[in-house]
Amino acid sequence: MSYNLFTSFARLPLIFRVLIISLLLIFTFGTIIHLLEPEQFTTIFEGIWWAVVTAATVGYGDFAPKTVLGRLTGIALIMVGAGFLASYFVTLATVAVTRQNDLIEGKLAFKGKNHLIVVGWNERSREILQALCKNYKDMTITLIDESLEKNPLPNRNVHFIQGRSNVDDVLIKANILEASKVIITADPNKGELHADMGSILTLLAVKGLNPHVPCIVEILTLEQVANAKRAGADEVVQTNILTSFVMINSIFSQELVTSFLDLLRQLDNRKLTFQQVTSEILDMSYMELSQLLIKNGTLLLGIKRGEETILNPPNPFIIHANDQLIIITN
Repeated sequence: MSYNLFTSFARLPLIFRVLIISLLLIFTFGTIIHLLEPEQFTTIFEGIWWAVVTAATVGYGDFAPKTVLGRLTGIALIMVGAGFLASYFVTLATVAVTRQNDLIEGKLAFKGKNHLIVVGWNERSREILQALCKNYKDMTITLIDESLEKNPLPNRNVHFIQGRSNVDDVLIKANILEASKVIITADPNKGELHADMGSILTLLAVKGLNPHVPCIVEILTLEQVANAKRAGADEVVQTNILTSFVMINSIFSQELVTSFLDLLRQLDNRKLTFQQVTSEILDMSYMELSQLLIKNGTLLLGIKRGEETILNPPNPFIIHANDQLIIITN
């Protein structure tokens, strides 16, 4: 029984072991001084108070032993107890510093819920995180990256996890089981095909652990889009299509490209969202609905009907029950 108790005690973290020893010493010396000088220390609590003050080398002087045995007890307490108490505070400070370093270096697991997980650190994820931290200050974000050595945004609401995103232990450390959404960005240090293969492998690992979490995946090559959807991607973002559009149109109209990029920047301060069709607007024409929404400061861009996205449809265009409105709100 005593061996099992000692083994359990030895397995405790160092800070708890030092604290327990310090408390036992204080309680023991406080009881001894009460028994040696009951007139000076009328209760055990007064003895414990004296032991705490003496071990901490504060020395208030409100209680002090008068007899030789009492003073010898005080000397023993200072020589033994003060060392353990000082060790406790040193250990406490060391643990705090170590934990802070582990947090910055991405070694601590994330304990929150309903958070956004962003995989990969690159210029796109930097823009994503900065925009989210600016516009959605209450959102909790977890960043997973293998190349970083410490949190790139330590002063923002971003929890960093260092490691490979396709490893189960790393995803569990990011609390993938209770995440609200996952964004997987392409690795800029790899070729396009290898980057897409890495993104799909990460997607498979995510869906294997949490099949229900929505995943947005950046795919660079057209032939890997189908594979990403087969792997369970809820949304596939083909960034190369946008890049090609900008570069092709810049050949013929620099003003058009500049206006288009300005529009994208302005969307950072607005909300581009989908809105379900309600019974009040059912069977209304697109033009009538557009005029109604613009009075409330909402701009109707188009309609998503099934897999088809229709921008500025020809008149007359009637709103159906399963349509989704593509709108911009202030």
